[in-house]
Amino acid sequence: MPEHVSISQLIGVAVLALLTVVWAIGLIRLTRRARAAGLLGPTRPTRSHGAVLRAMPHQRRSGPVAESVELTPEERAAFAGLVRQFSDSRP
Repeated sequence: MPEHVSISQLIGVAVLALLTVVWAIGLIRLTRRARAAGLLGPTRPTRSHGAVLRAMPHQRRSGPVAESVELTPEERAAFAGLVRQFSDSRP
């Protein structure tokens, strides 16, 4: 037993742990009874495996179309200069 903890603190922690366990057991039993009585609904989802949600949009089979832009010779030279500048600074 630690010297700086009083006996009442130790008893309080033990009582809280015991009450937590009792509460969890009671909650589990309550939910099982409610499920058995049919108050919580079915235990398994009733949707079929291939069911589609109406609120969700259909998903594409492929990604978006790639876009490309033709660069002028000046823009290509500027881009090449940037690439050289950044590659020189890398170790």
